[in-house]
Amino acid sequence: MRFSIVQESRIGARRVNQDRLGHWRTGEALLLVVADGMGGHPRGEVAAELAVAHFASAFRADARPRLADPAAFLARAFAGSHAAIVRRAAELGLPDSPRTTAVACVVQDGTAYWSHLGDSRLYLVRGGRILARTRDHTPVQRLVDAGRIREEAVPSHPDRNKLLQCLGGDPPPELEPATSARLAKNDIVLLCSDGLWGPLTPRQLLTTLLGTELRTAVRELAELAESRSGPECDNVSVLAMSWGEDERTEQVAARRQEPPTVARDFTATEPDFLRTSDAEIERAIAEIKTALQKYSRKP
Repeated sequence: MRFSIVQESRIGARRVNQDRLGHWRTGEALLLVVADGMGGHPRGEVAAELAVAHFASAFRADARPRLADPAAFLARAFAGSHAAIVRRAAELGLPDSPRTTAVACVVQDGTAYWSHLGDSRLYLVRGGRILARTRDHTPVQRLVDAGRIREEAVPSHPDRNKLLQCLGGDPPPELEPATSARLAKNDIVLLCSDGLWGPLTPRQLLTTLLGTELRTAVRELAELAESRSGPECDNVSVLAMSWGEDERTEQVAARRQEPPTVARDFTATEPDFLRTSDAEIERAIAEIKTALQKYSRKP
């Protein structure tokens, strides 16, 4: 597989960076994950890190070197992440479980598969267009889908931060079937927290990505999101992959005979767990448990 990956995560104007992100690969499969710990609940960053650690562990176990079923892997990994968060909260007797949004993408055989919960997003950018985007699990997204408000009104809507789905919440999340799309050379797959997409317009996103080398573009997007958010800036995290392979002959032939990609056209500081070992994951989980125990002892 030929691709390049760039990431950026900034604390913004918050006291703690509750975002977590990472990527892992084998010779035949790639996994990208972004999680955004939720404020208003205890230790959102713990939920985000538990989720990312579980995805990493599951990928290391199942991708040998490829996943038997990428869509099924995503469903299991989301369910396992939710269970890990809830179980840890129960073990420590917390009155409320830590919670996080998440978006994850698997790339295998020249195809991207993705799923999400909450308002962390994935964008697929091709040829100057946003070919596909995840649909936020929010009441405001429902208003957009019903035609009651315009997409441009989402960032300023008073209910924008209300979520209908997340990891760690009650009732358990209901994950939608994974979306997939065949990748073409120079496609960009971008995963991000709402701290990035919220302050930016689709045009700003596209203009920056298409006019600049990917590493520079990601940095400029993060800086633009920070400057537009001002003193209320949320954590800003983005993980972007540029695909470097041509479509295979059989993929091109199949694409010509099939309906378009199932998603619609929407145009009009690096963490240490990118390449963690299993032992490092276990140490991270132990540290998370210690942090949760400290929280549970607070009056």
